[in-house]
Amino acid sequence: MATKFPIFIFFFFLFISCYALASVTAKEDTGFVGSPNREFLGLKRKERLSHFRFYWHDVVSGSNATAVQIVPSVPKYNTSTSFGLVRIIDNALTLGPELGSKLVGRAQGLYASASQTHLDLLLVMNLALTQGKYNGSTITVLGRNVAHSEVREMPVVGGSGLFRFARGYAEARTHSFDPMSGHATVEYNVYKIQNQGRENLPLKVTSL
Repeated sequence: MATKFPIFIFFFFLFISCYALASVTAKEDTGFVGSPNREFLGLKRKERLSHFRFYWHDVVSGSNATAVQIVPSVPKYNTSTSFGLVRIIDNALTLGPELGSKLVGRAQGLYASASQTHLDLLLVMNLALTQGKYNGSTITVLGRNVAHSEVREMPVVGGSGLFRFARGYAEARTHSFDPMSGHATVEYNVYKIQNQGRENLPLKVTSL
């Protein structure tokens, strides 16, 4: 008994010390870290898959250009991969492949030629939708766009408004390309997963 009692005392004080340390750490964290209301944020176990399809119009020249070069390519790559080139975009997203078809949003961001050996683009853009309940919400796409591939896949890394906490991927397929003007029309199929209930939360809608 004499041996067991000191061991019991040792572990008792060890437990008290660990508890006190954890309490102090928790108090230090509460200044800027908290536990949000998961139900309010729409973070439920069930998830919903949504599919969006539209056409992305890259107009790189003329008075109505929507993709503007801000950094030229490295001269020795001008006729091959355009390595180093950067364009800012505000491209139309339409329901059909014609530029004059119904406008459903804008693709706003940039793309840069990021390979010395292939026409590979770094694409960073917000798909800012303007129709119906999605007006004012955005889906954010960031990834590698291998321009000469039949299908290019890029991650959906997030969103805003009705698309908060969204994740998924986007598939891009070239619908048409004019080598003289450089204009391109690309079909986008965006697959987005997020928690059910997210789209029922209040959203402040603004005109884009």
